[in-house]
Amino acid sequence: MQHRKVSVGVLHRTAQIREIDSEQRTVDLSFSSEEPVDRFFGQEILDHSDGSVRLGRLNGSGPLLMDHDPSQQIGVVESASVSDRKGRATVRFSQSDRAQEIFQDVIDGIRKSVSVGYRIYRLIREEAEGQEETMRVTDWEPLEVSLVSVPADTTVGVGREAEQANDVEIINPKREQEEATMPPENQTPETTRQTPPAPDESQIREAADKARSEAQKAERERVQQINVLGSKFEQGDLARQFVENGQSVDEFRQAVLDKMGDAAPIRPANEDPDIGMSGREVERYSFVRLLNALANPNDRKAQEAAQFEFEASQAAADHYRKQPQGAIVPSDVMRRSLQGQRDLTVGTASAGGDLVSTDLLAQSFIELLRNRMVLSTLGVTTLMDLIGDLAIPRQTGGATAYWVAESGAPTESTQAFDQVTMSPKTVGAFTDYSRKLLKQSSIDIESFVRGDLARVLALEIDRAGVEGSGLSNQPEGVKNVTGINSVPFTTAGSPTWAEIVDLESKVAADNADIGTLAYLIEPTMRGTLKTTERASGTAQYVWEPGNTVNGYRTEVSNQVTTNDVYFGNWADLLVGMWGGLDLMADPYTNSTSGAVRIVALQDVDAAVRHPESFCLGS
Repeated sequence: MQHRKVSVGVLHRTAQIREIDSEQRTVDLSFSSEEPVDRFFGQEILDHSDGSVRLGRLNGSGPLLMDHDPSQQIGVVESASVSDRKGRATVRFSQSDRAQEIFQDVIDGIRKSVSVGYRIYRLIREEAEGQEETMRVTDWEPLEVSLVSVPADTTVGVGREAEQANDVEIINPKREQEEATMPPENQTPETTRQTPPAPDESQIREAADKARSEAQKAERERVQQINVLGSKFEQGDLARQFVENGQSVDEFRQAVLDKMGDAAPIRPANEDPDIGMSGREVERYSFVRLLNALANPNDRKAQEAAQFEFEASQAAADHYRKQPQGAIVPSDVMRRSLQGQRDLTVGTASAGGDLVSTDLLAQSFIELLRNRMVLSTLGVTTLMDLIGDLAIPRQTGGATAYWVAESGAPTESTQAFDQVTMSPKTVGAFTDYSRKLLKQSSIDIESFVRGDLARVLALEIDRAGVEGSGLSNQPEGVKNVTGINSVPFTTAGSPTWAEIVDLESKVAADNADIGTLAYLIEPTMRGTLKTTERASGTAQYVWEPGNTVNGYRTEVSNQVTTNDVYFGNWADLLVGMWGGLDLMADPYTNSTSGAVRIVALQDVDAAVRHPESFCLGS
């Protein structure tokens, strides 16, 4: 049976602000309900029963926008859920000037209108005698939350310029039931089956050509992926063997790992990294309780108090198919904000009853890590919750245009493509805590430990992203990527105004001066630029008010080699993070001082999508 289909783009509904926390810059809101809304396809009801609402996009740090404009992100969705037949969310505003201005307007009651953008996938027609016909949406996905000056027109679908409309099938249960019990017209039940007409010759040819084309495309992709992996892991001969024998990419990956002495299969990149912890379980998780148990393996009370954390760690290790050196913090905890009333407020010590009963209002570990990375400030592209190796297609050459005479034909030309690949590399960082500190159950101590661990990891990830050697299991940083532009300074550590401008010119000459353009320098270079005049006697210095150079934002980091200056589109630097955080406690190194060394291990990698987007002056 053929159901009717309609083409539906992104729709909007007006949302309601419920509660504002000015200190944490968060707003609780109700973004949807089952209130009927008139649409062009009928009266729409958003179903809020289990399985009807896809919340993955919002819970994966969904965007908080201005006026549904993707270029104006002013915050993130920290959490989203469905309760009491309503969709609810907590959003947090960023610390940018624009976001703070909007948030103040919300506090002052000037901006009251909130709108949610969503896409629908399935409609069911509902008919009741004496009532208006309605369409119940039993499969839909909220995409973003926006602060708007004027609430969206709920009678039309909008935002189709941003996301392509999709065909939605309208299910009519009543008609399905009727057709299931009635034979086709002019036929008895015994004669309903008919032999379908044989396809004509043109249809057979068309199907064969299509199958041949798809097979050729798949073969080209197979050969290309095997050759890329073979080149990356220095297994060229093995790659040629697998190409000639017609073996798959997955078989080649496994063979490479076997050659490297690691028989574990490479995981598919689209596998869900979460282990399925509920919001209440995420709130219950404590870094400090886990670290105290790791540091005191013979302390029965500490082991019992951290029983839940150890169970979550084992579940994460099984899910990631990885043996931790200490205990793995699941991705569920790494990414999601911990807020709300703690679970463990009463009971025995083994159940956590000796913990402080209070609200935990702290950022997720991932947010803490990002906030402490200068690379995040520069606008690099961060890829979170990765599972398998990553291959991102990149166009390296375009078609060529030709002038031709009348009745002439242009010369054939084709585009060229390759791939930017990323694979997990383990970074380790450590910090020392006193034994007494780890025995505390204060919420401030919990936040302090998380922030401190994030800081030490962020420092090394920053360094590797900028200057990683690409050798000895290090990521390859911008400095060592083949093909980036360079400007040699005549005097070491003292670039002239012309040499600074030349960095920008080199990037522009490669048509790469778009995106999040910025400078990155080290502290002594900032002092030099503050005292370097653009032209002698003008009192106009290279370093400008507002921490800019020639109008471009400039960040300063001790991770940059002395006298180096970087300029580029930092969105073309990709930083990927895999799996959970591996924590290990070392109670022996500083045993005489009573301190415990905590080692944090994280799988990360960095890659540059287009080398032409960067220029290094040195």
